[in-house]
Amino acid sequence: MRFSIQAGAFKNIDNAVRLTERLLARKLSAYHFIDASGFYKVRIGNFPSREDAVTQAEQLRTAGVIEEFFIIAPEDYAGARPEGMLEVQVRSELVRTAERFIGVPYRWGGDSTVAGFDCSGLTMVVYQLNGLDLPRTSSEQWHAGRPVGDGELRVGDLVFFATRGGNRVSHVGIYTGGDGFLHAPGRGSRIQKADLTSDYFRARYLGARSYL
Repeated sequence: MRFSIQAGAFKNIDNAVRLTERLLARKLSAYHFIDASGFYKVRIGNFPSREDAVTQAEQLRTAGVIEEFFIIAPEDYAGARPEGMLEVQVRSELVRTAERFIGVPYRWGGDSTVAGFDCSGLTMVVYQLNGLDLPRTSSEQWHAGRPVGDGELRVGDLVFFATRGGNRVSHVGIYTGGDGFLHAPGRGSRIQKADLTSDYFRARYLGARSYL
């Protein structure tokens, strides 16, 4: 996780949606979420340094896209459930959010319903929409989470695979319960549910991670 810009504090979700759409139209990564105060806020980008984030924010302010802003540092990112919500509620919401995207096309490097998702873009956005931040790539997500032991897998955890051989993480999905998980499989496909116990995924399964 790197630096990002946070802007806006809207009572009406429509205002947050409009700002997010303006930012996406500028080819910036952006999403809106509701925080513990009940206000909708927008986060922008994933910058390697605070200086890069400030430069982009100042450009957006000069262009009249945003007004006030502040910079979110890596240590500021959420690593636990949103305030006021029980863990079981958060986990259920993560699955419900993921299921909304079933049928959306796969797109390498994608992280929006407009452009489509790749596997880690999907998991990142699902968590973001529930007020939790994840890194962008499957490898970063693997290293950022808490290892989940055998028999301890819970809905909303992320499941990881080595689909390119060896033991290197190259694919991720969201565990939905039972033997199921939801993922963005690859080029030419759409977001769908799959079975962890299938021959293909069982042979490539590396483990799971929790962020709650």
